Amino acid sequence: RKIGIDLQNSDEVAPSPQHKGVQRDVLTEGRYFRNPYVWSWEIVPQIEIASGEMGVKVSLTGDDPGYGEFLAKVDERGEATSKGIVPGVLNPGRYPINPSLYQVELHKPTTIPAGFKGIVTNLAAPLSKQPNRLLVDATERGVQSVTLEPGTHYLNPYVTRVDLVDCRSQRFNLGEEDDMGFPSKDGFWVSLDGVIEFRVNPEKAAEVYVLFNQQENGPTIDAEIVQTIIMPNARSFCRLQGSNSSGREFIQGETRSAFQKAFETEMRKACEPLGIEIIQALITTIRPPEKIAEPVRRREISKQEELQYKQQVLQQESEQKLAVEKAMVEQKQSLVTADRDVVKVTTKAAEEQQVALTLANQQLAVAQLKLEASLDESRAIEARGKAAADVVRFDNEAEAAGWQTAVQAFSGDGQAYARYVLYQKLSSAWQRMMVNTADSPMMKILDSFTEPIGRTLAVQPPVTAPAVADPPAGPAAAP
Repeated sequence: RKIGIDLQNSDEVAPSPQHKGVQRDVLTEGRYFRNPYVWSWEIVPQIEIASGEMGVKVSLTGDDPGYGEFLAKVDERGEATSKGIVPGVLNPGRYPINPSLYQVELHKPTTIPAGFKGIVTNLAAPLSKQPNRLLVDATERGVQSVTLEPGTHYLNPYVTRVDLVDCRSQRFNLGEEDDMGFPSKDGFWVSLDGVIEFRVNPEKAAEVYVLFNQQENGPTIDAEIVQTIIMPNARSFCRLQGSNSSGREFIQGETRSAFQKAFETEMRKACEPLGIEIIQALITTIRPPEKIAEPVRRREISKQEELQYKQQVLQQESEQKLAVEKAMVEQKQSLVTADRDVVKVTTKAAEEQQVALTLANQQLAVAQLKLEASLDESRAIEARGKAAADVVRFDNEAEAAGWQTAVQAFSGDGQAYARYVLYQKLSSAWQRMMVNTADSPMMKILDSFTEPIGRTLAVQPPVTAPAVADPPAGPAAAP
């Protein structure tokens, strides 16, 4: 602003829009109509923070920080009211920041790889009220008790320092730097070599970092752990426990195995309270003096061969016993198989017998039913035949009774009744009769019926003949 209220000597920028000088607010993209006699302007690029980076704001205006302070004070809106490092960071993006108010520094975010822990050191908080503590709270200056997990963390490097502690498994060779050994009980020097696999306990990573980190090695603590914890405890155990046994005892397998187990157990007891986990501690090589090693070795070889031969004898006896037991088992299996086959055959025969018996009973029942049906059918046929015979007999008797009654009507003269029936049939069947002579065959037939009828009519009163079924009419006969 060109015109307005004058600034004081301590003002770097205009405290309000009515004052002259550089204004605190900036104009973002767009079109603005400003009076050039009142305003002047400068176009500057915005602050761009690329991906994989972060920005730290440094306030250039405001009150000077106090003694020992380097962080700028901010108000409720997050604007700095004093000079110094602004707490917090700017994530990747574009920011319209007034270059007269702030300077932006680009930094890389803190990346913690897998298997590491991030040790957080607060650089700007007030000092702890208990200066002898190893770890402090989050609101105090110093190493924090809470560590960072693997990942990317956007932290202000002026406020927070992050040191990496490798919590992965690591191996260290005992004989890598110098000769590792101890004097035996009989005064011989016994050399050994071994491998210790260890790692920093993730729960105690911050405590381990504070205790064993040395200034000359920077933020790494691997060498300090080996020199301060691993090697002193390994040498102490080897010299104390190794001096209790003679040199030739370390050639024997029993002493070596016991020494190995005790070494791993003692290393874990000594290192785990300090935040170091011993995954395994192996004694790979024990080298006693050659003066006693060779004869003891031959003796041990002889003992091992003797044990081997005894083991072979025991193995052969076991194989013999196993063969006998196997034969017994096979015999028992054969007996069981035979018994099972006998039971199977017996069961099958019984089942077949039961099936045959059931089938025979079914056939017997069917035959009995058929016999009863045949008897019933024969009785029915006999009854039907008897009934038919009775019908015929009754018909014949009825017909005979009718004929007998008819004959009795003619005084028991069957010949007269026969002539009556003949006349009755012929009278309705003949239409005309032509006779040329009295002695023709037809007349002779008719004459044979004339005299007896006359006699009969003269002696007996007329009797009405019973109704007789007419036979079927035949064709008219012509002489």
